[in-house]
Amino acid sequence: MTQGLRHPFAAAPAEGEAIAVVPGIWWMRLPLPMALDHVNVYALDDGDGWTIVDTGFFSKRSVAIWEGLLQGALKGRPVRRVIATHHHPDHIGLAGWFQARGAELFTSRTAWLYARMLVLDVQAVATAESLSFMRAAGMPAALLDRRAAERPFNFADVVAPMPLGFTRLQDGDVLQAGGRDWTVRVGHGHAPEQLTLWSGDLVLGADQLLPGISANIGVYPTEPGADPLTEWLDSCARFQGVAEERHLVLPGHKLPFTGLPLRLVQMIENHESALTRLVEFLRHPATAHDCMTTLFKREIGPQEYSLAIVEAVAHLNCLLQRGLVSREVDAKGRNQWQAR
Repeated sequence: MTQGLRHPFAAAPAEGEAIAVVPGIWWMRLPLPMALDHVNVYALDDGDGWTIVDTGFFSKRSVAIWEGLLQGALKGRPVRRVIATHHHPDHIGLAGWFQARGAELFTSRTAWLYARMLVLDVQAVATAESLSFMRAAGMPAALLDRRAAERPFNFADVVAPMPLGFTRLQDGDVLQAGGRDWTVRVGHGHAPEQLTLWSGDLVLGADQLLPGISANIGVYPTEPGADPLTEWLDSCARFQGVAEERHLVLPGHKLPFTGLPLRLVQMIENHESALTRLVEFLRHPATAHDCMTTLFKREIGPQEYSLAIVEAVAHLNCLLQRGLVSREVDAKGRNQWQAR
């Protein structure tokens, strides 16, 4: 940890353009309609075609950008493989679109199962389980009523239909792409069984290894008792055993960077500090909603609320597993948390 984070590339590729990171590996960006307004995707040159890592959302704009890239920077050669690092829509959204054009999908089993399940699970209104989860988290009544009345976000809104069939990647697997051998190392927390790929001094880090921002660590109605934060911290600790200063990390968002050993320490300390703040705050009972300002050290706006509330629950579940807090349900169905 002798060096800080460094960014060898001062700027990201413009929309529809690609930057050569090293010979045979190209970096591109797709837009996202949210505060984090982009996702990085990568193309690995296999000679007669391409392996791409992550895809962006399924939207008319993203498809048009990819069509331009395929005929431009990617020289008209076909995409033969898609590696989806995890099941989130900005990373797997166009996998099915590429599969329909003849590509093969490589991902973890958990990522494929989650994505396939969610793309088929279209809801016209919020489920009773989702509303109960948000009530337990302390969502204000007016916001809860609004959520109950409106159509919720559906995975299928931004993820193309996913056909049957994929190739499973597991921790320790080695695959060839872009003239290199890549070792698969799996992380957890932000998404279950998230893939990272390591080759010499390069790391395709996805959302497991990001500079400057923290990946969202959330608990959802599908598994309300989950403890993804412990899984995240354990993954960071495992990556510390292989991270070196020489590694150039190609992340899922923001700019490529070096200084991975320091970055892993920062990611661990960020969450451990947040847990310490919460224990202090919870001298008196509070809901997950009540904890958000203390957790994030700022007020949370409407755009950020959904991600913030699930991350607050994740930190509280972690504290519960550590035996540092208790949880009681009040008369309104809200979980009240308090330090032991």
